[in-house]
Amino acid sequence: MNSINITPEENLFKLKKILNEKVSKGFTIEEINNKMPFAVLCKKGIKVNHNINFLFSCVTLGLWSIPWIYKTCISSKDRKIVVAIDEDGNPFVDKCYSN
Repeated sequence: MNSINITPEENLFKLKKILNEKVSKGFTIEEINNKMPFAVLCKKGIKVNHNINFLFSCVTLGLWSIPWIYKTCISSKDRKIVVAIDEDGNPFVDKCYSN
């Protein structure tokens, strides 16, 4: 097997590139560690206007209730992810689970 040596500078460059991409999509950096290259990012959930959604649901005879439930349960929650570079220099993104 060929082993390729990845320098810490290359890992930090990859991490910063991924972080710039995620920040442009609306995430904010909560925590960053440069020794073990990883960062925790958070994206705030959207605020749901229940009055307007109720009105849309009444006008569409209840059909709008499905997107309304989705917006209320899924989209309104904050999302946290961890972005890291492993030992081989491969980037990965994973969800953070909180209590």
